Amino acid sequence: MADLPEQNLSVSIKHKLHELGFDIWGIAKSRSMDEYGPFLEKWVEAGMHDKMGYLARDISKRLNPENLFPEAKSLVVTGLSYYSENKQKDPEAPVLSRYTYGIDYHDVITAKLEKMLDWLKCLVPGTEGRIVVDTASLLEKAWAVDAGLGWQGRHSIIINKDIGSFFFIGILVLNIDLDYDLPLNKDYCGNCRICIDACPTGAINDNRTIDTRKCISNLTIENREPIPEEIVQHLGRRIYACDRCQEVCPWNKQIGQNRTPEFVINEEIAELSLSDWRNLSRERFTRLFSKTSMCRVKYEKLMGNIEAALKSGN
Repeated sequence: MADLPEQNLSVSIKHKLHELGFDIWGIAKSRSMDEYGPFLEKWVEAGMHDKMGYLARDISKRLNPENLFPEAKSLVVTGLSYYSENKQKDPEAPVLSRYTYGIDYHDVITAKLEKMLDWLKCLVPGTEGRIVVDTASLLEKAWAVDAGLGWQGRHSIIINKDIGSFFFIGILVLNIDLDYDLPLNKDYCGNCRICIDACPTGAINDNRTIDTRKCISNLTIENREPIPEEIVQHLGRRIYACDRCQEVCPWNKQIGQNRTPEFVINEEIAELSLSDWRNLSRERFTRLFSKTSMCRVKYEKLMGNIEAALKSGN
């Protein structure tokens, strides 16, 4: 099977991605995205990466997949929806972002892409690859656009016409040539700026970037310090990330419940009341959240977020 034509192989790959449960996908040719370099440098120089030092390091290395995987020739870019109408049940409880529901997305997507890579190795001997799920120095949003998955919305998140923006990006970097999809060069946001106006803290810039110094997602997760007082009043009971800019986006109005069982919210978490959250023990925190994406924050940080969110009210 090593001589399978590139076009046929790409079609087979896409059939396999569908079989594995991915919602959208595309294939891009590996290249150096030099055009993003000055843009990223300016953003970092302005301090908008806050305390996330890794975003400021080796910007030039992040532009080319070959710095991550020297044999890189192709990138298979996937999208997996996490949108959910099934939410927490107590309207007074602290609020979690939808992406925290269920099992940690890193584990779910990595497992799917590992199956994809194993399948490819059997189909095309000599195939090697590197899996990236928000875990390496790669411009994942840019590659999603290059592979035709969608366009970058004003809220900086990739939007797909069919499944909106509530989706995770997973990438498989490969050492084989494939048939490539066309980049999506159109912007379907038009003059809409609902997301910018709806951001509780004004963190969305006019150039499709985020000032993470103001961003609730960053301040409740990545920034280990207490949430600034000027931000607390805008939390709206959010204790882990924020979905506001996506909730108001017109492209998310008609999307349906995700099809991934692993992303269903744990019933016990959904049932937690305001009192349960306020009195959450370390043991219960570990039991409920150790396999979710919320394992990224320590117990003390989460409890500080809860205290701050309860001050903010609605």
